[in-house]
Amino acid sequence: MCRFLLVISLVVSFVTAVAAGKRSSSPDGAFIENPMLWADVPDPDILRVGDTYYMVSTTMHLMPGAPIMRSKDLKNWETVNYIFDRLTDSPRYDLQQGTVYGRGQWATSLQYHKGKFYALFSANEQGAMGDTYIYTTEDIEGKWTLLNRMRHFHDASLFFDDDDRVYVIYATGQMVELKADLSDVKEGTECRLFKRGPQEQGLLEGSRMVKHHGRYYLLMIAWPKGGHRLEVCYRADHIRGPYERRIILDSEFGGFGTVGQGTIVDSEYGDWYAIIFQDRNGVGRVPMVMPCRWIDGWPMLGDELGRVPQKMRPLVSNQPEKGIVCSDDFAGEHLGLHWQWNHNPVDGAWSLTERAGWLRLKTARKVGNLFEAPNTLTQRMEGPACSAAVKMDVSHLKDGDCAGFAAFNDHSGVLTVKKTGKQLVLEMSEQTVSLTEKEKAIESVETKVVESIPLTALRSSSTPYLYLRIDGDFTVGRDIATFYYSTDGEQWQRIGSDFKMRFDWQRFFMGTKYALFCYATKRTGGWADFDDFNYQRPKP
Repeated sequence: MCRFLLVISLVVSFVTAVAAGKRSSSPDGAFIENPMLWADVPDPDILRVGDTYYMVSTTMHLMPGAPIMRSKDLKNWETVNYIFDRLTDSPRYDLQQGTVYGRGQWATSLQYHKGKFYALFSANEQGAMGDTYIYTTEDIEGKWTLLNRMRHFHDASLFFDDDDRVYVIYATGQMVELKADLSDVKEGTECRLFKRGPQEQGLLEGSRMVKHHGRYYLLMIAWPKGGHRLEVCYRADHIRGPYERRIILDSEFGGFGTVGQGTIVDSEYGDWYAIIFQDRNGVGRVPMVMPCRWIDGWPMLGDELGRVPQKMRPLVSNQPEKGIVCSDDFAGEHLGLHWQWNHNPVDGAWSLTERAGWLRLKTARKVGNLFEAPNTLTQRMEGPACSAAVKMDVSHLKDGDCAGFAAFNDHSGVLTVKKTGKQLVLEMSEQTVSLTEKEKAIESVETKVVESIPLTALRSSSTPYLYLRIDGDFTVGRDIATFYYSTDGEQWQRIGSDFKMRFDWQRFFMGTKYALFCYATKRTGGWADFDDFNYQRPKP
């Protein structure tokens, strides 16, 4: 009997060791360092299918929208798809008759039910533009189909119960049941699950409903009166309540304030994790990963002290290094998924084939400034520091054309090659846009030219290439972009001054982006070519 128990013990030890090996035995350098992604990835929702995690985020006015990111280890993420290519409810999505800066797709809820994926989001708009969209697919990395639209639900969570009934939980604890085919709301099902406590004010945003061991858990962000952001959970034995409340995360981190809004997800091995974002000023809103520990039936987030950990082991070892911001030589047939357009692109005004190995941006229509220019192409910037350089051919610009490279936001630092008559000038400027509240129409653009250099002073006119570079520093209290130019891509000269990057939730409501642009102020027909987008992120 003792020998039998010894054999069983050895077998169990072996199986446990194998499982642990499949998980993480990473050396110290392979830890996940928080933030999980030091980039603008707000309003995350995440699910697991087998050994793979999929995460969706808010990208608002950028197209394509609702990016799907994939990871095996919660450390290395790559963009593998978008839920939609463009939104078409209004010419404002095309930067005409207004804009949709800070509007568009918000807070997508991602679900997997009986072999199909579902995504639900609402645009932060009034009327039909603010309808809720429901998309579906059998292949999360393939084509998504618009299943239906219905009335607006703010920061909503789509939820499939074990009995296949479908709910939408939104705003501050409000809920409706949907028809089985998700075509509309079932009449008479709208209800409020709980009353907001006296310690809370405003909306409890970012609803995420999870069912665990037969109980319902609704995670949300709360703003107590006179206090700071918290992650709270409302728990019930039945979906309609009664609900009880507990604070599940109250933690500052890294000198950037408190962390709140996100969701929880399990692993293959029964562990639970939380992905919760934090505001980090100029770079945007960045996600953290942390343990989720079930204590007395509550999903308590953070380490044993309830704090966001500085680092933690990835779920599995030896995964290839991936990133959501990438270099690009523009040699492919299709634009990389790491790029997004500012508003809907004008498809006939850009090309990867007219000059092989180059991105060509052609002037699409006459505009007055960068903020209304179509076909501005963006990628995120990343902390704690990042650098990106691009090679440009500006020999085909026409009089009045502007092309260049920007740290792009409602308050932008911009490197612009301007053509006036036959003269080309390189400018470093600070540009700030003012928008109307309702239509987000551009009221004015304040431009401060910090430094201007004629291109004839930089290079021979027989050499059509110019190199531009922007470095970003997002360490605590910094948010500084610096600007450089080069004639050979090796020797760099500073231009202009330090630029303070900012985050303004009333205008763009997103972190600063790298942006390539070319637009006409007098007549169309010109273009600029871009090559060798070289992105680097120094190791911390």
